[in-house]
Amino acid sequence: MSKIKLSIDSLQVEVEEGISILEASKKANIKIPTLCYHKDLFPSGACGLCVVEVEGEAGLKRACITQAKEGMKIRTNTKVVRDNRKSILELVLASHPEDCLECIRHGSCELQAMAEQMEVRKLAYDWYDRGLPIDRSSKSIVRDMNKCIGCGRCIQVCKEIQTVEAIDFQGRGSHTIVSPAVGKGMGDSVCVNCGQCIVYCPVGALYERELIDHVWEAIDNPEKEVVVQIAPAVRVALGEEFGMEPGELVIGKIYQALKILGFDKIFDTNFSADLTILEEGTEFLNRVSNGGALPLITSCSPGWIKFAETYFSDFLDNLSTAKSPQQMLGALAKTYYAEMNHKDPSKIVSVSIMPCTAKKYESERPEMNSSEFQDVDFVLTTRELARMIRQVGIDFKNLPDAKADSMLSSYTGAATIFGATGGVMEAALRTAIEVKTGKVISRIDFTEVRGIEGTKEATLDVDGLKLKVAVANGLGQARKLMNRVREARDKGEILYHFIEVMACPYGCIGGGGQPIPSDNEKKLKRIEGLYKEDRNLPLRKSHLNPEVTAVYEKYLKQPNSEKSHHLLHTHYHKRNPYQ
Repeated sequence: MSKIKLSIDSLQVEVEEGISILEASKKANIKIPTLCYHKDLFPSGACGLCVVEVEGEAGLKRACITQAKEGMKIRTNTKVVRDNRKSILELVLASHPEDCLECIRHGSCELQAMAEQMEVRKLAYDWYDRGLPIDRSSKSIVRDMNKCIGCGRCIQVCKEIQTVEAIDFQGRGSHTIVSPAVGKGMGDSVCVNCGQCIVYCPVGALYERELIDHVWEAIDNPEKEVVVQIAPAVRVALGEEFGMEPGELVIGKIYQALKILGFDKIFDTNFSADLTILEEGTEFLNRVSNGGALPLITSCSPGWIKFAETYFSDFLDNLSTAKSPQQMLGALAKTYYAEMNHKDPSKIVSVSIMPCTAKKYESERPEMNSSEFQDVDFVLTTRELARMIRQVGIDFKNLPDAKADSMLSSYTGAATIFGATGGVMEAALRTAIEVKTGKVISRIDFTEVRGIEGTKEATLDVDGLKLKVAVANGLGQARKLMNRVREARDKGEILYHFIEVMACPYGCIGGGGQPIPSDNEKKLKRIEGLYKEDRNLPLRKSHLNPEVTAVYEKYLKQPNSEKSHHLLHTHYHKRNPYQ
């Protein structure tokens, strides 16, 4: 790529042709303030905080959307620029609630950080209370438009990356808000609860439905036994909340923290990830052998499931009937664990720690009560667990490692990589090929299905079967993939035998409940953290998990048995995309 030379605040800079003034300034180590800009999204210039002066050009230029050009002389800190930025920020603050200490984003709010950076202590404008109602209709996401700064990030990620289009700007002028169509609540819209809007919101206008108080109430109730499970992606992300590096494996510290918090039993969703492979893998092999609906499509991601129910309901028979690992463990905690330990399931409170806001919605689906109770009572995000840890003053970074409780906690490397896009597929291949061929495979790493860009495809020779698989992460990519599969099906062709879809870009490690701020660079480090644990574990195939073997021997009998189907499988239904 060709280079250009320009001047920024009298510094001579050489940068790649085609980049913005904002990006050029970063290369010169000059930090231009921004609010609407996010490096993983397409710049919109909505807020105007990044204005600069360009010699010889009229007016101020928005650095995030103005291309740097050869010979430009740019000033980022003149009085006109400073005064303009301050006025913009003061106008934003003048209609923003003055409740920082009460706000869920206190300490991680970009508006708060910008006001501190620019030393805005007193507003030049009278404060205006919008008085808008808070939308709590969703089981996963709270929408508070009193705090919205109109940056449009949430709309962009929902529309362009996820292609759900659940929200958009509604109204005009000072009455403009971000909302589902015709004034609906989030819970009454096509929102799939993925929470990507939360991750990209710079303030507290969108946040998860918090359940911390309900969990504390259960822990403090001596009549209740509170069991907890931790998802694969949490173990390489929670440390970020306490100043540790993204991707650092902290599962031992998480177990210790949960014990200190007062949970009675510590289990691990990785156990049921291995269990999922046995159930879903057996289902797949049965379909291949007996002429069932193909391709089989994974069902671990509840955001994807609702998306499929809404936009691809003609493929419901292709979705695996296997529940997600969260729901499998929840069902077993109140049946298998309760029966084997002579516990009253009505007194067991099942809690899960998830990287995903959609898991809150999933746990409350009416289909998820095969234990005759709600299988998972409360779902906390990674961020919520971090808040609980801070509430009691635990020095997380310096905690010693602990172990989980036996019975529903042992896991293999195959389970760990569930948190990364392609991980479910790779875990399934490690087991399905051995079960299909009856031979131990020496090859463990199926790198063809790893990676983050677009759709990954692979064709594998399995005992004479040319097994065609595909992996998509992010619902925009899933839509493209499924449209191709639909076109092929309408021609009488089967494009793939097995498809993995994760609702969130990069997989669960990029879930809507993960630490904020988040960007793609951090997600890549989290992914590498999962693969590192996989490489270091003694067992790397799900069917070798001894606790999974035990649950079949003692309780379920075999994968896809009648009891397995009752407890570990479910069904889905068509939704109206125009609701």
